[in-house]
Amino acid sequence: MLAVSGNRRQRAARDRMASAALEYAAMGWPCFPGAHPPAAGDRSCSCDRIGCPDPAAHPVSATWKHQASADPDRIRRWWSQRPQANIILPTGRVFDVFDVPAAAGEAALDRIGREDLPVGPVASLGDERHLFFVATRGAPADEDEWWSCHLDTSPETVAETPGMRWHCRDSYVVAPPSVLASGKEAAWVRPPRGEPLPDPLRLLEVLADSCE
Repeated sequence: MLAVSGNRRQRAARDRMASAALEYAAMGWPCFPGAHPPAAGDRSCSCDRIGCPDPAAHPVSATWKHQASADPDRIRRWWSQRPQANIILPTGRVFDVFDVPAAAGEAALDRIGREDLPVGPVASLGDERHLFFVATRGAPADEDEWWSCHLDTSPETVAETPGMRWHCRDSYVVAPPSVLASGKEAAWVRPPRGEPLPDPLRLLEVLADSCE
């Protein structure tokens, strides 16, 4: 009985990522498999890059922009092949994400609560970062319709922007319950509830003040 119970726990642990990815897909959020911490050894990322600059926090393939999907069959296939894969959520499609240091995120949440300000889903990446999900600026095909912001972040510039980041088109975030390089899990502070996402400009001031 103990062996059976243990096997069930192991199977449930393997299925966690797939189940979470399917839940995101059901909300219309495209997903893609991400790198993860190896189960053994002294490396911090499952990818084959020596000295990975973003361990356990990047897609498994450079084609993620084109392949990310909310199709449940595709997601089941991906995670059956990579059951430990973390979950990557592309931004600039259904939502954008403000990415701030954890202390600033906590301060912003305190102010949001006191002033009863609109807020959407919020996730924590261990004790390092907080992710605030907001309505997207989109990804217009016509560049003349795109307005840029100095906070805009791409995967290539994350390391250069330790403060506040705005993940919009051509970027992504790691989603709960992904396992971080530290061994901690990404977790929802305020989970998605199917509510309309807040206007990013209304939340921008609060987060910017908290980051000062």
